[in-house]
Amino acid sequence: MEANQQNQLAAFLKERGVLKSAKIIAAFEAVDRQDFVPEEMGGLAYVDEPLPIGFGQTISQPSTVAFMLEHLDAREGDIIFDVGSGSGWQAALLAQIVGSAGKIYTAEIVLELCQFGRENIKKYPALAERIVFECGNAVVGIQSLPQRESLDKIIAAATLDEVPLVWRAQLKVGGKMLYPSHESLFEEIKTGRDEFRTVEYPGFVFVPFIKG
Repeated sequence: MEANQQNQLAAFLKERGVLKSAKIIAAFEAVDRQDFVPEEMGGLAYVDEPLPIGFGQTISQPSTVAFMLEHLDAREGDIIFDVGSGSGWQAALLAQIVGSAGKIYTAEIVLELCQFGRENIKKYPALAERIVFECGNAVVGIQSLPQRESLDKIIAAATLDEVPLVWRAQLKVGGKMLYPSHESLFEEIKTGRDEFRTVEYPGFVFVPFIKG
C-alpha cells in the first residue's frame, strides 16, 4: 500500500475541486486504489484514468468516482446499493463513509469480477463486514435485502438504457439514485411512492450495463 501516493491522489482531486467533503476525502485516503486494480496495472493505480480490470470492464476514473460520491452524499448508517461493483473499490469507499452502522449491497454479473472484488475487499476486514456481495444480475434488485429494509441510496457505474423498476421500488422516499445514461449522469431523488425529481449532468462516458 502506497499511502503517500494515495494521499497525493486525494490532494490532486481536491485541487481539481471534485473532492470536497471531509468524509469522502477521508475515505479516499483510507482506501487505496492500488489494492483494487490487477497486479499488472499497479503502477497506474494513482493516475486519474479508468483502468481495465478484464471482461471489458474498468475501475472508474478517480475524479469521476469523487464527483459521483459527492453528489450521492452517502451518510453514516446509510444502506446503499452499489450496482456493478467490479473491482470493489467504490464499495469499499462507500463502506468507509457509512461506518459500522451502515451497509453496502453490491451486485456484479460477471462472476470472475464478483470474486475479484470480494477478494480485494478482504484486504480491509472491517469494511468487508459492512458489504454484502451478490454475484448476479442487478436488474432484479437486491435479492438479500430484508423485506423490512429499503435503500437510502443507489449508485450505478455502468450506462443504463432505463432504470429497472425494482430499483425504484427498493429505494425509500427521500432516497437518492445516481446513474449514467446516454453520456450523462442522472441524479434522482424519490419524492413520493412513484415520484422522482431528476437532475442531469452531461459529459460522462461509462462502460455499458450488462443485463445478462
